[in-house]
Parts: sequence; structure tokens; C-alpha cells
Amino acid sequence: MADNKTLVCGVDEAGRGPLAGPVYAACVVLNPARPIDGLADSKQLSEKQRDNLALEIKQYATAWAIAFATVEEIDRINILQASLLAMQRAVQSLPFMPERVLIDGKHSPHLDCAVQTIVNGDRLIPEISAASILAKTARDAEMLRLHHIYPRYGFDRHKGYPTKAHFAALQQHGPCEIHRQSFAPVKASQQNAAHGRNNDEF
Repeated sequence: MADNKTLVCGVDEAGRGPLAGPVYAACVVLNPARPIDGLADSKQLSEKQRDNLALEIKQYATAWAIAFATVEEIDRINILQASLLAMQRAVQSLPFMPERVLIDGKHSPHLDCAVQTIVNGDRLIPEISAASILAKTARDAEMLRLHHIYPRYGFDRHKGYPTKAHFAALQQHGPCEIHRQSFAPVKASQQNAAHGRNNDEF
């Protein structure tokens, strides 16, 4: 393996905006000898493109890691801090500490190496694009698994994001265990559900 001082690690997260489910982060050190075509911001790719690229990244990258922060952690320390925690966990899961870490956005976790934040890095930096793809595909797979446990909410379709269908399910059923209780729409649905129960008692 090359000296880790020559290696750049890209980091990105997936799942800051949803009302339910964990937030994921991934980090990737690409192998210059095995370039991967088609890397882009995961949001600009189709599901099939993301899945195919994720397989290539895992096969050809010098190193990669995926981590997450739980719903309980999100509610306890807020979504930004939970996202940074997931990023920190991902980087610390690598078999080595890279010399430079490039992170999408404006905020960075504490790491024992040089860190640079890059706004729109997932569009500009291949390592960050690769990380965004791994984080997104891993989180989508987890939300599909959770859909089979909580099938009433349609997590297989919206992955926990605040869509009309998700709001309708929250209105009808109230939140479940994997909803982020600290998020305002989830709080509101709890209050509406409680109000409905109180009205039923009269």
C-alpha cells in the first residue's frame, strides 16, 4: 500500500433531512490505479447507478468504511452532531488514518489528521462523490429493512424523507420507534395523535 501521506479520504453523510431512521456516513480512499467512471453526487444518480457504483467502489477503492448514528443519538445530541459523529466513526473504522480528509459541507468532526470542508464537495471531489454513494446506498438498504418492521409508513418508497405520503402516514398512525422525536413534524404528529385519543374518550 502507498504511504498514507499520499492518500486522500473523502467523507459524506446521508440522511440528515429525513424524519425517521439513522443518519449514515461513509469515507472512501480511491485507488489511482483503478479509476471508477461515473462518480457523481449520489442525489444526481438513479438507484441502479448508485447500486452499481457502490459495488465498484467497494471492489476497487484502496479503503472504505461506513458508519451511522442512531435515532436515539440524533434526538439526544441533534442531527448535525449525530452526522459528525457518524463521519468520525467511519474515518476511525479505516485500517489507517489518512493524511488528508475532505468532507462535504461546512462542518467537520474532530479527527487526528488534516481536515478540509468543501461546499458541494459531493459534486466536485471524486472521493467525496464515492463516499456519498456508499452512505446513500447503505442507508437506503437499512430503510428497506426497517420498512418490513414498520410497513405502514412507506419507508421503502420515501426512505423517511418528509413526503406527502409520509406526512399522511404520520397523521394516521402517529410516529413509530424509528421516528426522530426531536424533529418538529414528528412532535406535531405526536400531539395530534394524543389529541385524537383524548377526543375519542369523550
